[in-house]
Amino acid sequence: MTATGAIVEEGARGAPSGPWWWARRRSMVLDVALALVSALECLLEGVSFAHEVGMPAVLGGLIGVPVGAALVVRRRWPVAVVLLSIATTPAELGFLLGIVGLYSLAASEVPRRIIVVLSAASLLGTLVVAVARFHQDMAQDGYHPGWWSMLAISVLLALGLTAPPVLMGLYVGARRRLVESLRERADGLERELSLLADRAEERAVWARNEERTRIAREMHDVVAHRVSLMVVHAAALQAVALKDPEKASRNAGLVGDMGRQALTELREMLGVLRTSQDGAPAAERPGAAEPQRLAEVAVAASARVRAASGAAASVPGAPVVAVVDGGPTLEGLEDLVGQSREAGMAVELSVVGAERSYAPGVERTAYRVVQEALTNVHKHAPGAKAVVRLAHRDAEVALQVENGPSDGAGTDAGLPSGGNGLVGMRERVTALGGVFVSGPTDAGGFRVSAVIPDAAAA
Repeated sequence: MTATGAIVEEGARGAPSGPWWWARRRSMVLDVALALVSALECLLEGVSFAHEVGMPAVLGGLIGVPVGAALVVRRRWPVAVVLLSIATTPAELGFLLGIVGLYSLAASEVPRRIIVVLSAASLLGTLVVAVARFHQDMAQDGYHPGWWSMLAISVLLALGLTAPPVLMGLYVGARRRLVESLRERADGLERELSLLADRAEERAVWARNEERTRIAREMHDVVAHRVSLMVVHAAALQAVALKDPEKASRNAGLVGDMGRQALTELREMLGVLRTSQDGAPAAERPGAAEPQRLAEVAVAASARVRAASGAAASVPGAPVVAVVDGGPTLEGLEDLVGQSREAGMAVELSVVGAERSYAPGVERTAYRVVQEALTNVHKHAPGAKAVVRLAHRDAEVALQVENGPSDGAGTDAGLPSGGNGLVGMRERVTALGGVFVSGPTDAGGFRVSAVIPDAAAA
């Protein structure tokens, strides 16, 4: 809040408090005191001037009092006060009026050219009056000094009455403006620091949420597909077991229960990672250590998947799904499609264009989209035929996974669905500036399409 705003607010409330109110009060008292002293001085000088010119003394006093009292408005109208001082210079009225008026003029916000003109006029008027008065007084005393000496004394007197108040006023005005600019700059810096703090807090919250979402998406893509295949294999084993059906059915049921529990735990962890800070156990930890904690959760989940894969390997007839340590690439699509074929799905892979390499993020995203789309076919359309199309282009890769309706012959493994698959695919593709489209087909199936640009190639 500026000084004017503070004064107006204090006046509106009628509460005489605050530093600005007291500063204004002291200024008013000082102006009134200077006006009284100047009025008394001009009263005496007006009476003396009236005697010299043969005017009534009362008239001279009546002229001098309002002239001297003009200092009460020196802050509001400094130009008027200086002009009045110059006008009364021939009558030798208001020396205090002239000095204080010039000081107030130089310290005010009046343009410099006006200050220079009025100061020069006051100096010239004082010089002319001083020369005339010296010449008159010396002539009465019978002393006739040279013009150069009389002019030098007059110049010194005029400078002594004009230069100090002007220089002092310029200094005080410059210092006042400097203090005001520093105060405004400090207020601006304080507001800027507050905005920066708010933005830093927003960025920290955004970074934490983004890290949770990223880890949740990775865990979903890596774990859900493999565990889903394990459940599908277990269901198929349970349905077609001929040798020792009771034991095979029991072992297959154990594998299926283990896979369903793993998917349920995964869905719970995804919910924790996707929630905001309030209510989430991970958010209660310090913000600096949170990404490391979330990474530990992901590592623990991967370890449980490896353990589940090992348990599935101990069941006769259940295929082992390899755990890939590095990031997947498009070269692994053939193996990915082969895993779905081994699970009983009829999958066709079609590749168009010359094979080439893309940025690691592009290939990983394309792989994850195909992986999640095939997982959804296992979940929602058992027994349906799927077609995976991949098109290599100069600056982008296009892919499409389309499945027909379920034929009813496949075994429904009863896989749970958390509703995060399509959301995760869309987030991955749009994060790279690509286009993602999904929806049902006219034939009763489902289609997932994505076009992912390769920024490095572009």
